[in-house]
Amino acid sequence: MSDSPVSQSPYEVLGVPPSASDDELRRAYRRLLRETHPDTGGESARFIAVQHAWALIGTVEARAAYDRGSAPAADRERPSWAPPKAPPQASSRPMARSYGHPGGWRRERYLRLLQEWVGRGQKIDDPYDPALVRRAPREIRRILADALAEEATARLVGDLGMGYTVWHDVDTGVPEDKIDHVVLGPTGLFALLSEDFGAPVRIRRGELDGASVQGDRPLHALAARAKVLARAARVKFGGLLIVVPDDELDEPYLVAGSARGAQTAVVRRSVLPHLLQTGLPGTRPVGGTELFELRTRLQHVIRFV
Repeated sequence: MSDSPVSQSPYEVLGVPPSASDDELRRAYRRLLRETHPDTGGESARFIAVQHAWALIGTVEARAAYDRGSAPAADRERPSWAPPKAPPQASSRPMARSYGHPGGWRRERYLRLLQEWVGRGQKIDDPYDPALVRRAPREIRRILADALAEEATARLVGDLGMGYTVWHDVDTGVPEDKIDHVVLGPTGLFALLSEDFGAPVRIRRGELDGASVQGDRPLHALAARAKVLARAARVKFGGLLIVVPDDELDEPYLVAGSARGAQTAVVRRSVLPHLLQTGLPGTRPVGGTELFELRTRLQHVIRFV
């Protein structure tokens, strides 16, 4: 199980409710060990997940600590979804020109929906308390996970260098249909969505697929949003990228095809900077006067959510 607000809880992995008795928990664990063991035809990834789940809630002490929101001793750090205690120190390296507030719209939406779920007027001491986050409905946890994904991507593209310009949380008419990041550089113009599905994904029939994708069509949605901005700014995108955590994709990146002349792909987050610096196969590099003109056109029309 990954360290993500949207990843399965150990109760979900074992297929029991949080109210299950210790005996029910133990029976579920033993049954799943038999079903998922590689020697009996099970999947090794599920087998490992079952063992990890048991390590988190298999004893009375561990279960009580997990239910309180505590982490195992090896992981007792500030939750990854909590705001940092102190802002990171500024780097002396040349940075990309960046505009907008990555993850800001989703952070605000998370806090608003969390308050509605807890109850209006009810005080929330820490909206990022692990125990509280784990109890929240999946749709609320997914918003927080995507906000974190946007912030992680923003840190990477911000280090691309002064030859790049980045716009975050770009409005395309409806806040829910925003483009998370627009990146312009010598290798072309790219539109990005930062996602965290909490489980592995793949490309199937030109679209992103996986158990946690739940029938959504992220690549199709990104193409539609990029079309709105491209028409307004009179520009053409070279690449449309879905960025996911490294553990959700088996390959560094997978090309899904093309949409309105732009190459579409899903890419591991750690691979993204290299891909943007070297170019996605099939995209056309830009430079000189053309790069300046594209940046000017985008600056004139881009608005933020």
